[in-house]
Amino acid sequence: MIRSTKAKIGILVAALALGFAAVAYAANQNQLVSEATATKATFIKTDPGLGQLFQTAPGYAVFPSIGKGAVGIGGAHGEGIVFQQGRPVGKATLSQLTVGAQIGGQAYSEVILFETPEALAKFMQGHMAFSGQVSAVALKAGASADARYREGVMVFTATKGGLMVEASIGGQKFAFEPFVTR
Repeated sequence: MIRSTKAKIGILVAALALGFAAVAYAANQNQLVSEATATKATFIKTDPGLGQLFQTAPGYAVFPSIGKGAVGIGGAHGEGIVFQQGRPVGKATLSQLTVGAQIGGQAYSEVILFETPEALAKFMQGHMAFSGQVSAVALKAGASADARYREGVMVFTATKGGLMVEASIGGQKFAFEPFVTR
């Protein structure tokens, strides 16, 4: 009987731990969606022309804060939200590695707009990485007017802080995790 009671307590503790983990995951997910939505609003406020691009794109990914640092070899990492037809559908992770003459650190936001449903699907399947051929447009008023899709994507960035001096090559790799719906 003692073993049975210990087993029941163990199962109860495990269930509570899983419940707390699920609540923490949902809170983190909700916070990231809120940050991504606020970042999107900031991008549109800075360049109102982006509003139309967000409306017509089949999907987009918003990374509210990416940290980047380098001394010769550099790296960057951030988490964001993927939206399909304006609805959040999952979490994306960005990782970047660069080599070259570079030093410093900075934080920035990034928005990736997808030109077609196929480009969005490729991103969500984890088959998308950006090389040097896909360049980002620095966010400023009117930047969207001359921006064009390249390889199915259009990328905008906005520096949040820090200082980075670089002449480097590298690329970004992405991972996607769909939200669990109940």
